[in-house]
Amino acid sequence: MNGKLKDEFNQRVKKLRSLMQERGIDACFIYGDEYRRENLRYISNYWPIFERGAVIVTMTGEPIVLAAPEGELVCREMSVWPDIRLIPDFNCVTVPDEIEYPHADYTDSKKVFNELKGQYGVKRLGIAGMDAMAKQVYESIVTNAQEVDVVDANELLFTMRLIKSEYEIACLKEAARVADKGYIALMEAAAVGVTELEIAAAAYYACMREGAENVPFCLVASGVRVNTIIGRPTRKRVENGDMIMAALAVQYEGYIATINFPFIVGDSSPEQREFINYLIEANDRALQLIRPGVRQGEMVGAVKSYFREQGVDAYDLYPPLHGCGAAEAEMPYPNEHTQGLFEEGMTVNTDISLFGHPHGSNRIEEGFILTKEGNEPMSRLVRELTEKWKETERL
Repeated sequence: MNGKLKDEFNQRVKKLRSLMQERGIDACFIYGDEYRRENLRYISNYWPIFERGAVIVTMTGEPIVLAAPEGELVCREMSVWPDIRLIPDFNCVTVPDEIEYPHADYTDSKKVFNELKGQYGVKRLGIAGMDAMAKQVYESIVTNAQEVDVVDANELLFTMRLIKSEYEIACLKEAARVADKGYIALMEAAAVGVTELEIAAAAYYACMREGAENVPFCLVASGVRVNTIIGRPTRKRVENGDMIMAALAVQYEGYIATINFPFIVGDSSPEQREFINYLIEANDRALQLIRPGVRQGEMVGAVKSYFREQGVDAYDLYPPLHGCGAAEAEMPYPNEHTQGLFEEGMTVNTDISLFGHPHGSNRIEEGFILTKEGNEPMSRLVRELTEKWKETERL
């Protein structure tokens, strides 16, 4: 295990323990699976496939990682913590059958909780990921913990993930670099007669070739399908004058960067170009207010005010910014009334969108790091595309 990486995770556990102490929590049970992996990955670096996983952090000693038999070696390959126990409750998430693993060296869940109580004096257990786990998993924890008080600890992990370390920022920058490459391939593939699936395939290939760990999604919609907001690519073929809505999310070492920029294949109309200008101007106004010390709601209000001025607010369906990091969308996710301030070290995505407009539906999405001076774009491509559009109203 890379020493620098281990130091990063040691610092995260140290910070978690500080928050646990403030809230009177003796141990934290952090759940994750293939679909809701962010908290588990954040504390252990483990990302399950098919199965469930968890890491238990006490006030002293190294964390305990809980996994399932089929993914045991994946867990040992990824986890920064060597104490790994196999739990029957964590087997394949998609089937109700009890799967036999005759060679599995299972740990009894009750023994784990007895160890927590006996060795670490755990009386209050916080669970991060209670909203993501299956009912039977939660009931198993409560039953086996017995006289331990169980509380929701989601807030601890959300609070920790809000300000990024240098390591996290480096991962996000690399994810954004790969996303840029993938988006260039996507735009180059978009042509009259090509299917949306072929466009997405070009992006997937480029991203994996550039070193992406995963592509959480590649949304591609053309023509009237742009109204789907989060439409998956289909066999629909692109026609001349089709607007393209394509959002590409790239994951690198557990961190996700997303890019989206509207464009038109072939001939564009004045109305389509005006529509894209609305998004670009709104995005520019947002960027002026993404800096430390600015109230987050002020930035949201500026975007919404601009859309009202242009008479397109009826097509403004959701807030224009969200955090990014271990999840594609995470805190902060402000509205006009949010009082929280932007802080140095936050990482955020603008998500400037209009959907259902007579002349198109689309969004601009790009990631930024909050710095002392203001903000630093993670994606170079969106800045380049913006400037090129302003000069020519064509891409």
